[in-house]
Amino acid sequence: MHAQVRQDRPQRAYDVVLFGATGFVGELTARYLAAHAPAGCRWALAGRDRGKLERLRERLAATDPAHAELPLLRADASDARALRELAASTRVLATTVGPYTWYGARPVAACAEAGTDYVDLTGEPEFVDRTYVEHDARARETGARLVHACGFDTVPADLGAYFTVRRLPEGVPLRVDGFMRSNAFFSGGTLASALTALGRGPQTLAAARARRLYEPRLPGRRVSGPVGAPRFSRETGAWALPLPTLDQRTVTRSAAALERYGPDFRYRHYASVRHLPVAAAGAAAVGGAVALAQLPAARRWLTARWEPGRGPDAERRARSWFTVRFVGEGGGRRVFTEVSGGDPGYDETAKMLAESALCLAYDALPRTAGQVTAAVAMGDALVTRLRRAGIGFRVAHSR
Repeated sequence: MHAQVRQDRPQRAYDVVLFGATGFVGELTARYLAAHAPAGCRWALAGRDRGKLERLRERLAATDPAHAELPLLRADASDARALRELAASTRVLATTVGPYTWYGARPVAACAEAGTDYVDLTGEPEFVDRTYVEHDARARETGARLVHACGFDTVPADLGAYFTVRRLPEGVPLRVDGFMRSNAFFSGGTLASALTALGRGPQTLAAARARRLYEPRLPGRRVSGPVGAPRFSRETGAWALPLPTLDQRTVTRSAAALERYGPDFRYRHYASVRHLPVAAAGAAAVGGAVALAQLPAARRWLTARWEPGRGPDAERRARSWFTVRFVGEGGGRRVFTEVSGGDPGYDETAKMLAESALCLAYDALPRTAGQVTAAVAMGDALVTRLRRAGIGFRVAHSR
């Protein structure tokens, strides 16, 4: 694909609109945009509560008076008309309003219809698959790029695998494994999204089956993402626990769309845990969470313990970090790479979402449309932006 600026896009009042700006991650994203959006960027805050938007704008203006006149747009996730107007006003809509299974359908539909680029933070496979079935074709017609999971779900895995593949030989079968470590905490919004996804197993399977009916075949190529078994990884010196998350699906969708991943590509995604007792406890905890998520009363109780809109304070986030280490091999070559950063769920997620929105708005990118991954839509341009913003992409060693 050849990079090119989207000159055919209609003129809009705004370059970027941040929807859900007053939530926990929404405010972090707004603060990042306030500090890092380029001069002349036309951006606005959007949400359902005008009073909260005004108070957020006051906090931003206290740091930089230039934001005192930042536009405020009122829209509710259930108001299809307001969302159509919102989508039509901007080149890129970034939304933090989740769980996306409940609140994401109308914003993404409005963007697909208006030809507006869309980015979100979902980690919910059901929502992503339903969006593909319902809106991919229309987005291709209007030129909209619908890019899901532009935070810790799933940018480090997606761009990390992309970064790794580009350091391996072309035209040969490739194998990449990703190993994630972090000491981070989660917010109420993250918990609500996770419980929603875990508690909708039948619906998630149905959405995946429906997607497979629409997805094009890959003649002459093969892409797979098997769920690996728990094992001790000599490459990382830690126990590897399979993570059947949206990360793995996103990487394989990038591989299906980009021939650079070779004729036969496989990706596996793991949590990396140093000590066996911790690994066993983690596996038990995940199993318990899955079981509890099947019970509506348990989901309500767990959500009430940590309500959406809350999250760890700045001091706790400052101590948080993540690394995703990749082992890639093919064509007789083996390469070890790493993506790393600070607090993954909040500070770095806000950074990833904001930089993704700015990348779509301003950078020379491959001509794509429809539901596409971050690697397919933005690739090297987003890697460059994130490196400049302090997220590490490096080759540890190769042979």
